[in-house]
Amino acid sequence: MNVLQFTIPVSHDKSVISQEEQLPYFYPYLHRHLEIQLTWIIEGIGSFVAGTNVYSFNPGDIFFIGANQPHLFKSGPEYFTADPAKQIRSLTIFFDPTEKLKFLFGAPEMKMLKNFLDRHNSGFKIPDAHRDHVADKMLALNSARNADRLIYFFELLQYLNAINKELEPLSTRVPDNVSDTEGIRIGQVYDYIMQHYHSDIPLEDVAAVSHMTPQAFCRYFKKQTGNTFVGFLNEVRINEACKKLTAADFESVSTVAYTSGFNSITNFNRVFKTVTGKSPLEYLKEYREASGN
Repeated sequence: MNVLQFTIPVSHDKSVISQEEQLPYFYPYLHRHLEIQLTWIIEGIGSFVAGTNVYSFNPGDIFFIGANQPHLFKSGPEYFTADPAKQIRSLTIFFDPTEKLKFLFGAPEMKMLKNFLDRHNSGFKIPDAHRDHVADKMLALNSARNADRLIYFFELLQYLNAINKELEPLSTRVPDNVSDTEGIRIGQVYDYIMQHYHSDIPLEDVAAVSHMTPQAFCRYFKKQTGNTFVGFLNEVRINEACKKLTAADFESVSTVAYTSGFNSITNFNRVFKTVTGKSPLEYLKEYREASGN
């Protein structure tokens, strides 16, 4: 899916690019690029879209994003205010094994790591137990110069390959190759949903964003994403509900339900269990036990 094809700033003296960011919020559009991406969220919270799947992101999370995998780090609405205390910080490693690193990855000794990258083009999240180690290696690579950068880079890949059996794909669907126009259209739909999930979204309104009839839009969304519009909207809402349940200012399950876009507690409980496999109270209890709260 050609979703706002993004060009990574070219660094002519580096085969592996590292980029530190400190901004009011993340780049707010669904996009993809040729480079594989490893992003460490140092500061900031929000929703992460990988293909057609939705996840929460929090400080400390590290995501591996495959080449040409559509993705979006959507900062929460509180980041789009004039509050200077709200910001995001991240460190990202970009690399393309088919371009500047082509000859290295073409060597027989690199076959194992090349196979690892090919197997994980749907991306993955670094398991919590390995986050600190991976973050340390990313910091070392970012600080290194000349040949040392490649040494740290390959050490990082070797570590990821060593934990291969613990990695789960972010998205189970490989995007179709469609036109840039279609990619931009589905990106606009995603953005509309992310902006309005907390209120009622009539099918007619979201269909109008893509200039389609409701019936045509439903077919289009299913074909492009492999998910129904209602299914994707529910994932976005439950993802937001999970963040609200575990927030410091949590009030009640009913407040979470209504502020996440649900108009009844019964429907919220049913959808929550369908998406997470747990009831809201079970989810909250597990979170508190795991965090010691």
